[in-house]
Amino acid sequence: MSEPKSSIGNHKALRLDLIEDFYLFLETNNYSPETIYHYKSDLLLFDNFLESRNLFIKDLDKRSVLEFKAYLASNDRKTSFLKEDSPRRLTATSINRCLSAVRAYIRFLIDQEYDCPIIPDFFKMVKRERPHPNVADFQDLVALIESPSRLEKNLLIGARNRAVLETLFSTGMRISELVNLNKRDLNDEGKIFITGKGRKQRFVYLTDRAKSYLESYLKLRQDREQALFVPTKSKTAGKGIPQRLTARYIEGIIQKYREALRINLPTTPHSFRHGFATYLVEEGASPAAIQILLGHESLNTTTRYVNASDRFAQETHRKYHPLAKRE
Repeated sequence: MSEPKSSIGNHKALRLDLIEDFYLFLETNNYSPETIYHYKSDLLLFDNFLESRNLFIKDLDKRSVLEFKAYLASNDRKTSFLKEDSPRRLTATSINRCLSAVRAYIRFLIDQEYDCPIIPDFFKMVKRERPHPNVADFQDLVALIESPSRLEKNLLIGARNRAVLETLFSTGMRISELVNLNKRDLNDEGKIFITGKGRKQRFVYLTDRAKSYLESYLKLRQDREQALFVPTKSKTAGKGIPQRLTARYIEGIIQKYREALRINLPTTPHSFRHGFATYLVEEGASPAAIQILLGHESLNTTTRYVNASDRFAQETHRKYHPLAKRE
């Protein structure tokens, strides 16, 4: 992910000591460009807070940490790059990401033997809401996956979009991982080697069904592009610029198919990842194995994805509740 030309490069975090050394630390420890971009963005928010209070790192204490958390949750904060009034509040997830970046920066200062008056643990994560998991009913999800074959008039587009959705649900991969796939990443057995979030590498696997639809799509292609999924039309086609399907396009087609099928539960590319984990568990898969397939470092992260559907919860209640076993 490239950094906006008018953002980070033109704004220095003037109140964050050793900040350039911290950015160098991230780069030399193989953090992805996207991760570094988010670290810089979040730390600029921290710098904006310090500036608004006329504070420096040496002035921080527990109270100022609480004020920073309140600053993040308010509409009074300035945006990272343009330092304009923020139009909306940050979500709990965004606040925690920012706090995590500051914790990493403070930890770096301590490792560098910098005289820092606070420790990373002062930046406690905020409580997040636990919404009902957006996992469509299995039959609805299958209907959505199969819908391109019926709804698309163009044979190539139908085959491609069907292969995209089959691949998402078969592997449980992230949408960012899918759009970055190349044809060489797939072997004859349906085993795909991917580099995921944080440059972590793992294998994911196609079902025989998904492999069949993917092979059918590739046979229809008449281009020499290396990407596994490519657009049929592009303004840059034929100009030597590599072609690749975008995440935004895939999000759009999923919404279109969902509306056509009148599936009322919001369904996104990430819903396929949730559904992948949920329905594997319902079939008896080990959460530890699912953790590997999803590419999670922590099993705690995986358990947030493994959300049993209402139907499965109801069946479990009826089957195992002691008072349900009546003559």
